[in-house]
Amino acid sequence: MNDKVLIDTNLWIYLYSKVPPEKYQKVRELVDENFDAIIVSTQVLSELYNALTKKKYRTKDEAEAIIIEMIATFPIMEIETVNILKAIEMNKRHQYSYWDSSVIATALLHNCHTLYSEDLQHNQLIENSLHIMNPFQ
Repeated sequence: MNDKVLIDTNLWIYLYSKVPPEKYQKVRELVDENFDAIIVSTQVLSELYNALTKKKYRTKDEAEAIIIEMIATFPIMEIETVNILKAIEMNKRHQYSYWDSSVIATALLHNCHTLYSEDLQHNQLIENSLHIMNPFQ
């Protein structure tokens, strides 16, 4: 698969918390199948660290090691001014939360074909280019 994909924070949490097992397995397969196409946003890294440590799935040192490994493994897309403006546009147009809109904006601005998320409308097409897919449906 050559198309870029972005994986939302909630799915990374399943992967690194390993709970529930059936969701962990599905996300593991998703990452393996799309490994060379994955990009990660700084927002997702921040949310992942926060969730892993706040919910005590991982220690702070373990969560830091996960973030460092992801940074070394995948292209990282930083949130810039254009992302914020695009997120506001997506928020107004699609009524997603600002943070979900920010993930959508990052995917759009970096020419992703697919955004995998459990929290967004499954099979929605955004701007005729980005497919939102819930891997559990």
